[in-house]
This record gives sequence, structure tokens and C-alpha cells, in this order.
Amino acid sequence: MTDVYEFSAATITGEERKLADYRDKVLLIVNVASKCGFTPQYTGLEKLYRDHRAAGLVVLGFPCDQFGHQEPGSEADIAEFCSLTYDVSFPMFAKIEVNGSGAHPLYQWLKSEQGGLLGSAIKWNFTKFLVGRDGTVIDRFAPKDTPEKLEPKVVAALG
Repeated sequence: MTDVYEFSAATITGEERKLADYRDKVLLIVNVASKCGFTPQYTGLEKLYRDHRAAGLVVLGFPCDQFGHQEPGSEADIAEFCSLTYDVSFPMFAKIEVNGSGAHPLYQWLKSEQGGLLGSAIKWNFTKFLVGRDGTVIDRFAPKDTPEKLEPKVVAALG
């Protein structure tokens, strides 16, 4: 695969969504969890999305339960939590795996494009990938990197 637009994934409501639907947008792809110490980053992710979506930013949330069983609920539970607790309006997807043999193809590709501290593995929830308008990975951010900290790189990518 050569760019993010070649992938698709199920949305949190079960429809298959082609990432080509986000062509020419800057994407911030994040593996999220509802019961994690980093979960309050939803606030910053939502603010980033609302502040920059008119310029072409789309945040994509991918729930994952591979780290400390911190995303135990169903897609309906996750959607309700995100809506009621953080007023999330950016696109959310169905729960996936990001590591191991069951890793979603999107995450296999993202990790191959931009390694991290643990090589190609995702370290924890709220690892973030910044993808440019051309569909290629610009950067990868650690879970501790807050949305506020990476806003300058997002703005630069938006051009």
C-alpha cells in the first residue's frame, strides 16, 4: 500500500468507510480507549478537530482494547461514552486491534511507515499518526504527546 486512501474500516455504527472519503484532508489517526489515563485527551482531540476542520483536519478515532482491557465496552457503549462525556463529533470507528497478528491492515501500514519507541509496535492507547493531504504519514506521536502539543505540526500540515 502506498497511501492511507487504499484502506477502509467499519465505523462505530457498523458501516464500511473508505478512507478515500477523506482524500485531500489532513488526518490525525488515534487508537483510543474509554478507561485509560490518557482518555481526557478526547477533550483536546475534539478541540483540535473543531478548531481546524474547516481548514481540512479530520480526527479519526479507533477504539482498541489491547492495552490493559481499557476499552471493554461494545461499539454502542463507546459511542455513548464519547458523546456524553466528551461531546465527540469527529469520526469514530469500530473497535480494532493495533498490534499482533490480528492488527487491522491500516495499523499494519501506519506502523510500517512510521516506527516508534518500540519499533513497529504501538506502545499504548492514544498513539497518534499525522497523515498529510497526499495520504502519506508525516509523523507519529506518543500517547503522552497531548493534542495541544502537536497542534503546531497539524497546522503546518494543513498549510
